[in-house]
Amino acid sequence: YSIEEIDGVRFLTMELVEGETLDTRIALGPAVRSELLDLAIPIADALRAAHEKGIAHRDLKPSNIMIGKDGRVRILDFGLARVDPVAPSGAATQAPTISQVTQQGAIVGTVPYMSPEQLRGESADARSDLFSFGVVLYELATGRRPFRGTTTAEVFSAILRDDPPAVNDPALDRVLRRCLAKHPGDRHASAAGLADDLRRLQGSSGGPTPSPAEDPSIAVLPFADMSPARDQDYLCEGIAEEILNVLTRVEGLRVVSRMSAFQFKQTGGDSRDIGRRLGVSHLLEGSVRKAGDRLRITAQLIETSGGFHLWSERFDRSMEDIFAIQDEIAESSARALRLQLDRRRVSDAAPSPNVEAYETYLRAWQYFHRHGRKEMALARGLLRRATEIDAGYARAWAAIAEVSAFLYQWFGANPADLDEADAASRRAVELAPSSAEAHAARAMVASLRQRFAEARSEFETAIAADPTRYETLYEFGRFFFIQGRLEEAVAYFDRAAAARPEEYQAKLLAAQGYEALGRREEALSTWSRGLEAARTHLELNPDETRALYLGAGALLSLGRLDEARQWQHRAEELDPEDAIVHYSSACFHARLGEREAALAALERALSYPFGQRSWIEHDSELASIRDDPRFRALMEGLPRA
Repeated sequence: YSIEEIDGVRFLTMELVEGETLDTRIALGPAVRSELLDLAIPIADALRAAHEKGIAHRDLKPSNIMIGKDGRVRILDFGLARVDPVAPSGAATQAPTISQVTQQGAIVGTVPYMSPEQLRGESADARSDLFSFGVVLYELATGRRPFRGTTTAEVFSAILRDDPPAVNDPALDRVLRRCLAKHPGDRHASAAGLADDLRRLQGSSGGPTPSPAEDPSIAVLPFADMSPARDQDYLCEGIAEEILNVLTRVEGLRVVSRMSAFQFKQTGGDSRDIGRRLGVSHLLEGSVRKAGDRLRITAQLIETSGGFHLWSERFDRSMEDIFAIQDEIAESSARALRLQLDRRRVSDAAPSPNVEAYETYLRAWQYFHRHGRKEMALARGLLRRATEIDAGYARAWAAIAEVSAFLYQWFGANPADLDEADAASRRAVELAPSSAEAHAARAMVASLRQRFAEARSEFETAIAADPTRYETLYEFGRFFFIQGRLEEAVAYFDRAAAARPEEYQAKLLAAQGYEALGRREEALSTWSRGLEAARTHLELNPDETRALYLGAGALLSLGRLDEARQWQHRAEELDPEDAIVHYSSACFHARLGEREAALAALERALSYPFGQRSWIEHDSELASIRDDPRFRALMEGLPRA
């Protein structure tokens, strides 16, 4: 509290904290989930507060954590902490090397809690504290340390080399694995993100440690092509996606998105590792063999913590039976998880009963997910063909509208594209009046036409049809953003992020909204969570420019300028002809006050015309150049819908 001197005697006055240290509690045995989280969340919040002031503790261990008689949890003994007075908010200074720590005499007794980078003598940042926190949390959950040995050298080796045994709570184990990752980049980007993960665990169960069946989640991997010519890739992906869509109707089951699950198409890997990386308790995988009109599909449901098969089956049918097979696989998976498929949530935008039209649709959808201009044009051509084969195929009409709207927004602002999107979305709604996909497509068209009242009504109808559909919630957030209605925008971006927790785009756009609203604490937390999701996505998709430039914005907001510049430069290198990459560069430089670079990048972006005038008009990241005459001249050149 103070430094005093009386009669030549100098002394400190400090707070007296009465209670017990965490190692006393650990000695009593493993804590149940509710008690563990009641202790862990305040510790994570305390680390967040320190890290945001540029302070890394560097000696976190149970004896430095006190549980007061008042129930409050405190982190004590910042004797080895280091303060960087110019450290940006949210970024702790680099910790000293192990040799420096040894010189201070602080290494003895704390080795079991040190991070791998500290032991290797490398510089360490705030994420080193998160590793130490993971060791403490593991010890609290199990009653034993994750890295053990009879000598200091053996403990060193275990920290650097070994993965500890899993705890018997899969959801908690996923958080612990991330804290204890050997590489700092694989951990949470901040203590705020870790605290958010712990709060989600607290919300999912307030009772004792659950079994996997109480916290079910699933990823549907793309099926393997076992056909003689290996030419059924589109069918393998399509079958997996259809099953995924059906499983989203299972109440109480979290289903990982196509984008996240299909990342493992090329890389493969052990089911336990895939489950850990996706954060799911179960995987559904299989294979497809097509010869003529005959189809053989195998499917198996795997429990990821142990790699055990819960269910498997083989289907030998004709191609006409493909829809029944997909439903059977989904229903069998739900039964194996002791859950129920909700038939009331089945969309009326069902696959075409015409197998040829359905196959054509699947071929188109494979191109659509590549998001390039040529691929989008190919997708639309195939979708048109699908509607020629089956004029009543509502899903294909909705997809034509979505593709055409996408082409209008990002590739040329051609009025013919918007006209086609308009006509196709009307047809989709006529054919499937309760389809979420059809009404969402109609809403996008109305929004691009700036018929905002109609667009809002269509979005609300789509959400009523399917309240958890990520795409609708995300686009509704964008709808509010382009009108400058940021409170509503962040609300729907947050809902989208909750519907698809592994996705990064909604989180990062929500963070931008919070920043513009002046809600700094919420912005920092959301930037951190979005950055973690983008980093995870880039591990398997290292060349995806959108994750790079959105992640660069997050890094900039978190004060990590050098890393932010690297990510932005990487995006520009990967796709120098992409208008959106140039637009992101304009935003990046504008936020840094680099006016000339920002205007030059915006000029390059708008040399590829796209129908995003409303977005640019309300984008808070361009605030520093909005008063420049060159900016106003560029805006005048943009088309109005």
